[in-house]
Amino acid sequence: MRRGLTAVLVAGVLAGCGSSGDDAGKDTGKSTGKSSGESAAKGDAKATPSASAPAAASGGALGAKGSACALPVTFETAAKWKAESIETPAGADASLAGLLTQGPVTGVCEIDAKPAGHVGFIRVYQGKPGNADARAVLRDFVAAEKNVSEEKYQTFTAGTATAVEVSYRVKVELLDEVKTEHALAVSTPSGPVVIHLGGLDDAEHTAMLPAFDLAKRTLRVTA
Repeated sequence: MRRGLTAVLVAGVLAGCGSSGDDAGKDTGKSTGKSSGESAAKGDAKATPSASAPAAASGGALGAKGSACALPVTFETAAKWKAESIETPAGADASLAGLLTQGPVTGVCEIDAKPAGHVGFIRVYQGKPGNADARAVLRDFVAAEKNVSEEKYQTFTAGTATAVEVSYRVKVELLDEVKTEHALAVSTPSGPVVIHLGGLDDAEHTAMLPAFDLAKRTLRVTA
């Protein structure tokens, strides 16, 4: 079994203990509050700034055919981060497949920060083709986590496409602490794509934000 999938399964166990953590995020139900819906109704709120740290050096592009993960988008990954596709083993049962799914999307790629000295991942999820609205997909993605609060959405331009970003807080019951996570979504003809950054804690999340910002700045829809 691939290392990336193993990491997802371990994270799924932690999710079962009540932590959204830096995991693939099994669909665990609705958010504890209504703030995501309220934010959408009131318009975009300014997301938590994610550019306080120096810009990340690029380690190359991801998403094109021949790269570690073939995706309907391309973006640059930070130097030393290692990307690997997430594949469900042949014959896997529904419970295993469920560990790879969060809301309307399923994990297809993870980019490991450990080679760069951090504890966490950027994970890429993809949904089925259709007329999915990026904001609606992102709201459903966040709502599938437990103990979520303080969601703040904003739109941005990814090449010629309009994408949506969210920052939010998650209570990690296993560790009895609250931490920040970021995610973004964009619609493509091949299905919606969500890119998510978690992290062990707020310190690790902050240290990895430049890599997320690099992906955001260079995100382009290709298929």
